[in-house]
Amino acid sequence: MTDTPSRLNTGSHDLPVSAELSRFMADNWAPTPLPGSTRVPSYAVTPARRARLSALFPGERLIVPAGELKVRTNDCDHRFRPHSAYAWLTGLTGEDQVGHVLVMEPSGPHGHEAVLYLRPRSPRADGNEEFYRDRRYGEFWVGRRPDLAEAERLTGMRCAHLDALGSPAGRDASRDSGLATALSELRLVKDAWEVEQLQLAVDHTTAGFEDVVRALPRALVHPRGERWIEGVFGLRARAEGNGTGYDTIAASGAHACVLHWIRNDGRLNGDELLLLDAGVETDTLYTADITRTLPLSGRFSPVQRQVYELVLAAQDAGMAALRPGASFRDFHRAGMRVIAEGLADWGVLKDAEGDLHRRYTLCSSGHMLGLDVHDCAKARSEAYLDGVLEEGQVLTVEPGLYLQPDDETLPAELRGIGVRIEDDLVITSDGARLMSGALPRTVAGIEEWMGRLLDS
Repeated sequence: MTDTPSRLNTGSHDLPVSAELSRFMADNWAPTPLPGSTRVPSYAVTPARRARLSALFPGERLIVPAGELKVRTNDCDHRFRPHSAYAWLTGLTGEDQVGHVLVMEPSGPHGHEAVLYLRPRSPRADGNEEFYRDRRYGEFWVGRRPDLAEAERLTGMRCAHLDALGSPAGRDASRDSGLATALSELRLVKDAWEVEQLQLAVDHTTAGFEDVVRALPRALVHPRGERWIEGVFGLRARAEGNGTGYDTIAASGAHACVLHWIRNDGRLNGDELLLLDAGVETDTLYTADITRTLPLSGRFSPVQRQVYELVLAAQDAGMAALRPGASFRDFHRAGMRVIAEGLADWGVLKDAEGDLHRRYTLCSSGHMLGLDVHDCAKARSEAYLDGVLEEGQVLTVEPGLYLQPDDETLPAELRGIGVRIEDDLVITSDGARLMSGALPRTVAGIEEWMGRLLDS
C-alpha cells in the first residue's frame, strides 16, 4: 500500500504526513476531560444580561460574533481578544473564542434562546489531523478547546458546532448600529460582579505603578528608558491578568504633551516629569485606566509643582461634581473652570471666559470604563455624553495640561511640561467612590511614596 500525503492546508513549512503517521497519530490518547465543576467566572450574571438584551428585540434573531483573527505579519496573527459585547453576554474571554458566534434565537412571543456556535475540540480519530497539523486552531499548536458538552457546562447555554451556522459572511449579519447601541447602553451601569473585577484591575495596576517607581534607577540609565518603563508595567499586567488594557503611555519630558504617546522610545531625564498612563486588564477583560505624572528626580521642581497642583485642583473639582442625577459633562465643566481660572491667574489667558483654555487641555476630562478602556462608545449621546450619571457607573476623571514645547503663548519655563492625573471612580448612591485611592495624588504624597519605594 502506498502512503498518500495529507492535503491539509497547513503552510509551506510542513512536511507531508504519511498514511502510516496519520494512523499512528489517531490512537492511544488518554482522556483529558475538563473538570466537571468548571464554569465561566460570570456564570451567575450572564443569563440576566442576555434577558435584558432579549427584552429589547422581541422576535428578532440577534447575532453577536466573537470576531476573527487578524494577520500581524505573514503567518503570525495578532493576539486574539473576543469582542467585548460577546464576552459580556457569554462570559467567555479566552483566545480560543476565535470565530465563535452567539445567536439569540426568538423563542415564544417575547423571549430568546441563547445558542453558542463554536469550534469544539478536534477529534483524534478517523484520520482527523487538525489537532496536530492546524497552526491556527490545532490543539497541539494553540491549546485545548472544550467539546460541546464541556462548553455547555461552562456557559449554561446550548452549544452547537460552528459549521452548522453557515458562512462567515452570514455570521456577521447583525453588526448593525441598533444592536451595537443597545449593547453599549446595557453596559453603562455595572453590576456588583463587574465592579469587583474593575477593582481587581485597579489593584493590579497600583502594583504595576509601584513596580515602575522601583525600576526608575535602571530606566534612567537606559537609552530607551520609556521602553523600560513600559516593559516593567507590562510584566505586571501579564503576570496578574490578560495583559494591558490598552497601549501603555510612558511619556517623559515634552513627550507628555502628546496625548497618546505610545512610541515610548525616549530617554528619561532626571530633571523632567514622567507621565505614565497604564492599566492592567483582568483575565475577565475588565481594565483599569490610571495616570500619574511623576518627578523623575523624586521631587517636583517649583514650576512642575505649579502645573501639577493646578491639574490636581481641577481633578478635585471634577470628582466633587460626581453624583447620581448629575449631567455626565458636569465633572468636565467643573475641572475646566478651575483650569481656565488658573491659566488666567498665570497671565497665560486674559480671563477665564470662553474656550481658549482648550489650546492647553485639548480633550475632555474622562470617560466610561469597563470591558473597554473607552467603554460603551456606541451608546447614544442622550444616554451617555449628554445623559446623567447613575449609581453603578464606573468612569475616569482625568484633566490635563499639555504645554507644548513650541508654544510661544507660554513663558519659556512652562513650555514642554505635560501633566495628567487620572483616577477611576464608581458612582454611589450619594456621590462616588475613588477606586484608585491607593495611589497618592498630592505632591507631598507622591514624593513620600516615591522616596519610600526607591529606598526599599
